[in-house]
Amino acid sequence: MTARLDSRIIVVTGGFGILGRAVAERLGEEGARVVLLDRAAAPSSGLPQVALALGGVELGDETACQAAYTQVRELLGGVDGVVNVAGGFIWETLEGGALASWDRMYDTNVRTAVASCRAALPHLLARGAGRIVNVGAAAAGKAGLGMGAYAASKAGVARLTEALAEELKDRGITVNAVLPSIIDTPANRGDMPDADASRWVAPSQLAAVIAFLLSDEAAALTGACIPVNGRV
Repeated sequence: MTARLDSRIIVVTGGFGILGRAVAERLGEEGARVVLLDRAAAPSSGLPQVALALGGVELGDETACQAAYTQVRELLGGVDGVVNVAGGFIWETLEGGALASWDRMYDTNVRTAVASCRAALPHLLARGAGRIVNVGAAAAGKAGLGMGAYAASKAGVARLTEALAEELKDRGITVNAVLPSIIDTPANRGDMPDADASRWVAPSQLAAVIAFLLSDEAAALTGACIPVNGRV
């Protein structure tokens, strides 16, 4: 595999989860120096080889995010790219659910991405170039039954992506999002045991798209929300 991300320092939020690990593995194969940030404590095993893994970072807290990115700069010398994987999911009808669920989805999916982007910006701008990739969802375009709170939050991620791309398009930083359908994870297989998981998006496939968006080959692409649907 070509080292098209050779020595670039890429921060991955939500890095200890299934998708975060897949992204870290792919970016490492392409030569990046990967930093994983996560709210959870760093596991003792199971992470791919990375330059730095920081656990216990409250990603929705701006001060905590700023401190984490400052630590990355101090230890590794800067930041060249960000992948905002951190997020969560809830299935809940409006009638049978709770208003608090909408707040939770906003905090988990939108606020974490906004706080991470804001914390990363000074470091990316100091480089004079950079890449931001947000992980949205296909549900951002149309919500199905029980998907209102989740879809609304992922629509927020899409609008963040578009607005920030406009803000930064003349400053050397691109901002794009991937919108996966159903990602093939153990949790999704457990929730949908009768579904054909071969039609879903493998984490490694989504990671490959993200790696492209971080590369020089994607320099002309910004403000895009790219469907990654598999065969769903």
